[in-house]
Amino acid sequence: ANPGDLNEDKIKLLRMYGVNRISMGVQSFDNQLLEDLGRLHRVKDVEENINHLIKHGLTNISIDLMYGLPNQTIEIFNDSIEKALSFDLPHYSTYSLQIEPKTVFYQRHQKGKLHKPPEEVEASMFELLIEKMKQHGKFQYEVSNFAEPGYESKHNLTYWDNNYYYGFGAGASGYLPGKRHINLRPFPAYVKEANASGQPILHIDEVGKKEQIEEEMFLGLRKRTGVNKNVFKQKYNVTIDQIYQEQIQDLIARSWLEETSDYVRMTEKGQLFGNEVFQRFLLDDQEFNKLFK
Repeated sequence: ANPGDLNEDKIKLLRMYGVNRISMGVQSFDNQLLEDLGRLHRVKDVEENINHLIKHGLTNISIDLMYGLPNQTIEIFNDSIEKALSFDLPHYSTYSLQIEPKTVFYQRHQKGKLHKPPEEVEASMFELLIEKMKQHGKFQYEVSNFAEPGYESKHNLTYWDNNYYYGFGAGASGYLPGKRHINLRPFPAYVKEANASGQPILHIDEVGKKEQIEEEMFLGLRKRTGVNKNVFKQKYNVTIDQIYQEQIQDLIARSWLEETSDYVRMTEKGQLFGNEVFQRFLLDDQEFNKLFK
C-alpha cells in the first residue's frame, strides 16, 4: 500500500474483510527525498497510518525502505533506519535504487541530472543496514528482507524457493512446470476472454530445464539459508557439484560463498557482489547439453 492512499476508514474496512498483513512503500523518512522520488506521501502520513493500523489490531506490518538514492547520504539513510526501527515492526524490506530504461530516473541519469551515491557509499549503506537490523532483533532471511522469527513473507518465499504458483485475476502471473504465464491486464478484457474461452492469458513463456536450474541458483542464493542441495537433486536429478563445482569453489575462495553438507549460500561479503555471484551460475549451452544429453 502507498502510505498516501491509506486512511483510518480504509484500514477499518481492510480489517473488517480479514486482511492480516500490510506492506507499505515508505521508501524514506526524509521529506525532501520523498519529494525528489515523486512520492505523494510525507513522513507524517506514514506515522499516522502505522498508528491507525496498530490501533485497529493490524500489527503485522512491513515497510519498504530504499538506499542509494540521489542526494542520500549515509547520515540521512541512518536516520531513516532509526526512525523505521523505532516502530519496532515485525518486517522490513530494503532495496537499492535501480535505474531502469524508459523511466524518468533513466532520462535524468542520461542527461547527467541524476547522481547516485558512489558504489562504495552504497555498499556502506547496506552494511550499516545489516548491522542496525541485527541490533534490533530483525534477522536477515533474504538479501533485501529482515524479519522477526515467524514473520517472513511466505508469499515472496514461494518465489525465492522457485516453487510453482497459480495466477488468478487480471494481470496476475503464474508459474507451472515448464511454463510461465501472464494474464490479460485490463479488467474488461480479462472478463471478456474468461467468459469466451476460460483462458484469459496474455502470453505464455516456455521455461526449459537450463533456465529452471539457473533460476534455482539465482533465487535460492538470495536467501540467507541458500540453496538446499537435497532439494536441488530431487528437482533436477543431478547434484549441484556436478554442474557448478568449479564456480562454487572459486566463489568460496573469494569468501563470497560458503558451503555446508546441506547448503550453498552467500556470505555477507558475497551479498555486496550479488550480481557478480549470480552471473557465475549462467550455464553455457554446450556444457549444459553434455550434462543432460
